[in-house]
Amino acid sequence: MAKVRSMTSASPAEQAEHAERAEERMSPPPISGVPSPKPPPEGPISLVRRVRGVLRTMRPHQWFKSVFVLAPVVFAKQLTRPEIIEESLGAFAVFCMLASAVYTLNDLADAEADRFHPIKRHRPIAAGVVSTATGKVMTVALVAVSFGAAGVFLPAPFLWVAAGYLINNLAYSFGMKRLPYLDVLSIAAGFVLRVYAGGLATNTPVSHYMVACTAFLALFLGFGKRMHELAGANAAKQRAALEHYSPRLLLVAMSLTGLASVTTYLLYSLDPHTRAFFASPDHLERWLWLTAIHPVVALLRFVRITRRATKAESPTQEMLRDVPFMLNLVVWVAEVVVIVYRLRPT
Repeated sequence: MAKVRSMTSASPAEQAEHAERAEERMSPPPISGVPSPKPPPEGPISLVRRVRGVLRTMRPHQWFKSVFVLAPVVFAKQLTRPEIIEESLGAFAVFCMLASAVYTLNDLADAEADRFHPIKRHRPIAAGVVSTATGKVMTVALVAVSFGAAGVFLPAPFLWVAAGYLINNLAYSFGMKRLPYLDVLSIAAGFVLRVYAGGLATNTPVSHYMVACTAFLALFLGFGKRMHELAGANAAKQRAALEHYSPRLLLVAMSLTGLASVTTYLLYSLDPHTRAFFASPDHLERWLWLTAIHPVVALLRFVRITRRATKAESPTQEMLRDVPFMLNLVVWVAEVVVIVYRLRPT
């Protein structure tokens, strides 16, 4: 009776709270491993939070991948020419903006599925911080700025390759990402197109070694991305193609493509034409093949990153935070620049 009296004497707010708790106790438990969709944010969203959400949606950390645009210039010994550097940086900027447009479009297409992912549910569009309308405007604006700048400052062939890059990513977003292995081929094609675009922007020839090495490396990174996603919770629900992948097959694919990329780089460094092109009075070019140790270390480190579950959305984020990986990369770049550009102490 005392319990009944306490309930009847409770305030309306307390009674509502008791009713809500009773409803929670009666509701079925969530399916193991499948998080509930993230609810929309309550109350007004501040301007600062919206701006931060727009920047996060653009994925600035993913612009790192566009350095492949600069590869032809580096290995063609063109870094000492200011006009070439200017054109390369322009091409790099165009691909950064196109990449941001693609990521925004992906977030729009995947918003519903992302709400069930323990990490991706916090993406601005999935979380409701950036509205669908804002995301659509961002996509159109980024594409317009990219092609407008390319049309004014860069040669027409570059523009066609940039268009091919965008079409490839549209195909990926609206179909190919659901097809196992073809999805990774699409990712790899994006990297190869970046390299070709860098060569066309500066009128720099792109060697077959560079194309092959980029293709194998991009396949390796694509399979690594799928490995990283499989390590996360609720993998099949967030991406349908993951049902057809297994950690064992992905590890084999990463091993084969990683070995192929390092072998291609090694063959390039030992090629007589390469040695003749980089020839110097003190014969630094003969040591280029030894720099292959750094790609080997980087690939092994990347495999380790992809096989562990992390709070990062992608292995790229985790890779850029990994101090040993970044230190190895910096040393490799320094060694290549010293050999290619014949730098030595005076």
